[in-house]
Amino acid sequence: MANARAEAVVALEARLGHAFRDHALLERALTHASVSEGAPPGAHGARDNERLEFLGDRILGLLTAERLFRDFPAADEGQLSSSLHALVDKAACAKVGEAWGVGAALRLSAGETKTGGRRKAGVIADAVEAILAAVYLDGGLEAARGVYERGWAGDLAAPPPRSLTNPKSALQEWAQGQGRPLPAYRVAQRTGSDHAPTFTVEVTVQGVEPLTAQGRSRQEAEKAAATALLKREGVI
Repeated sequence: MANARAEAVVALEARLGHAFRDHALLERALTHASVSEGAPPGAHGARDNERLEFLGDRILGLLTAERLFRDFPAADEGQLSSSLHALVDKAACAKVGEAWGVGAALRLSAGETKTGGRRKAGVIADAVEAILAAVYLDGGLEAARGVYERGWAGDLAAPPPRSLTNPKSALQEWAQGQGRPLPAYRVAQRTGSDHAPTFTVEVTVQGVEPLTAQGRSRQEAEKAAATALLKREGVI
């Protein structure tokens, strides 16, 4: 298994298109918090990727805002914000991470591995943000920009349609048009650190199967859930 993970890390680095000078940064970006859980105070356990995730989240936001500002000079603030949200949310990061093969390269505890941590969208998304921060610390903003441009190329080439600007309102209108009560949202789970939480929200519309989605805030998760339900029901 160790050899398989080592091979996955090498493949990941190749997909990133960035050769790390300090491989310890990449290792830290791939280390889930579960690895050092239970370590006694003061123990020199493995450092996890939560601090890198915090930095990577901000770098991702900057690079995305910069790209949208450049590519869409006629877009107003609302349109830019909507597009940015779609490009930096947990689902978008997880999609990039899956293409990079992040799951196989992660360092997880035995327990987290048994519960499918390598396939969890939230775990993969967090690692993607941490990787972006690791690239930034290793090679600077231009290196991070290169990795970002390659990783998000597909989504950047096809920004979200205007109809998704306010998915909660769109879902509400659809439900009312079907003669159903208003959609209901509830927080099903909150995980992660205080500075970088992940919310899992369930959306329910009478007469259809409930659906869950994740986000960095309750509001982001609710929008993601509304969008996913609209897509599943063939509305958008």
